[in-house]
Parts: sequence; structure tokens; C-alpha cells
Amino acid sequence: MRRAGRSAAAATRTTAPATGHARACKSSGAAAYRWHGHFRQAGPGRPDPAAHPPSARDSRSRFLLPHAGVRGIHVRLDESWRELLSHAAYPPGARDLLGEALAAATLFTGHTKVDGRLSVQLRASGPLRSLFAECTAAGTVRGIVQLEDGADAPRAPSQLGEDALLAVTIENPGLDPREPQRYQSLVALAATASLAEAFEDYFRQSEQLPTRLLLASGAGGAAGLMLQKLPGDEGDADGWHRAGALFDTLGEQELLDTAPRTLVHRLFHEEEPVLLEEKPLAFGCSCSAERVEAMLRGLGEEEVRAAAEATGAVDVRCEFCGRKYHFPSSEFGVLFGLPAANSSAPDRMQ
Repeated sequence: MRRAGRSAAAATRTTAPATGHARACKSSGAAAYRWHGHFRQAGPGRPDPAAHPPSARDSRSRFLLPHAGVRGIHVRLDESWRELLSHAAYPPGARDLLGEALAAATLFTGHTKVDGRLSVQLRASGPLRSLFAECTAAGTVRGIVQLEDGADAPRAPSQLGEDALLAVTIENPGLDPREPQRYQSLVALAATASLAEAFEDYFRQSEQLPTRLLLASGAGGAAGLMLQKLPGDEGDADGWHRAGALFDTLGEQELLDTAPRTLVHRLFHEEEPVLLEEKPLAFGCSCSAERVEAMLRGLGEEEVRAAAEATGAVDVRCEFCGRKYHFPSSEFGVLFGLPAANSSAPDRMQ
């Protein structure tokens, strides 16, 4: 029997005490836990977040508002975001746009089936040349922005230029590890004031499900919150409007400043949110000596030897993590004399 819906007009925040415990329940056939203030997860096969508190600051949480028929995802990036920024100095506009894109990529990796990696990419011919933000199924994140010299990026996608292109790409392992399966969707940018607005329009058109999205970024962290109505007639009649009214009370600064569990409890405690999954996140880069060797082989021996002519070596620096790879010309015979072992030349530095 469904609970009678509370009107959206009445969906204002109320102060709720943190009871310090969780009540187990069943949701989608899996064990889950109701949000009763701050609590510890427990149970077979589920980690206790209290056992490793640092991960709580960099995490992705999936939750359910069962009475409203709404699912949600929350992402917070603190240490991983600061480590990413330690490898490059970006002006504020580009930095915040990258943070929002990275929070979005991490949200979407928890929203859809991703066995490999999901990336958000922006390309334009204005001050911002390209932006790349990625989250893997393992929970590692990385990103990069390329700008014109001395330029910054506008925060509004509609100001990136008429030729600006926003794409979401999912790359899953294929039967041949050298040929992953790629799926790409293009997101319209015209007349959108924010990345969140562009992605809301995309989900509304592609999945035909009402979706709300808030992204925030600054020097100290990046965060995101996503709500989506469950398909069908899940939840009471007023559930989506009620959840949306509560969502509208949240601002970017509060999203950045508030711990994940506290935030969800503060916003939705009257909806009795159910925690479905909590995953730790960390900065990580997939570059390796083998990948760089494959890239050099792809360039060809003649071009690589020409690049090494002045110094007697080729030095490659990964722009994502700053790691440096040194290849002296004395090793070129081995590099180009042996076939690549299970590694094809990538079309970009990964």
C-alpha cells in the first residue's frame, strides 16, 4: 500500500535528528540501508565506510527515494580533484568547467552500465580547445583542459562557440582487448547556461525520463547530485514534484561543503532514502611505458629518430598525471625491432 503523497508545495526542508543507526530493508533484490542520520553499513560483502574514512570524502553513492519513486546519485571529489589539479595550473573558468564535467562523468558511470570507462568531452574553436573528463568502472578519475595561450573558458556552454561539441563516450572491453566497444552520444549545447542544464535536456530526450542535475566545482573540490524518476508508476503521484522541490533548495556551495550522507539526509530524510551502493573514488591514470612505446611505434622509427636527433633521446610526459617517460636513442633498435605485445598504438595519450 502506497503512502499518501505530500504536496510539492509542502516539500520544504525540516531539521531531522541524526539517529545514528540504519534499518536494513530490501530494494531491487539487494540488501540496502535506510538513511537514519549517520550510520555504518554492515552485512556480508559490504564494506564498512568507518574502516577507511578518507574514502568517504571521495565517493559515489547511489540511493533510492522509494515513496517518491525516484533514484539518485551523489558524487563528491576532494582529494582526487586536488591531485588532478596538482598536475596543471588552470584559470578559474576552465578549472570549474573541468570539475563539473568530471563530476558528471562520475555520476553517469554510476547511472548506466559501464565495465570500462566513461568520458565527457568538449571540443570548440574558441578559447577552450578541448576538455576531457573520465571515470572508470574501478572508480578512478582523471581529466584535462586545453586552452588558447593566456585564455580562460566561459562557464556557460552556449558561449563556447557555434561549433562547440559535447559528447559522452562509453568504452567497454571487447572480445579483443585491443578493440574496445565504444558508444558515443552527442549532447546539444545551444542556449544552455550550464553543463547540468545541457545534460538534463539530453536525458529528457534520450531516456524520456525526468531528470534533475546539479554540478559544482571550485579549487578545493567538485561534486554532483542527480535525481531521476523511476520508469513506470513507481512511487506516489506527487513524488517527482516533491523530490524536485526539495532539490531546488540546494545550492552549489552547500553541495560542495556538505558530506555526502549528511547532504542526502538533510534534503530527503522525510522520504526515507535508501542507500543502494557507496563506492570510493580516487585519481588514477592509465598511462604506462607500454602505451607510450605503442604510440612511438605508431609514429614510425624515422619520425622518432628525427625527434631524438638534438638530445639523443625522446622524452614523453603524460599530461594527465605528469609522469615522464625517457627513451634514449640507444634503445630504439629494441623498441622498433620487436612487435608490440598485446598493445596497439592509441589514437591519443591515455
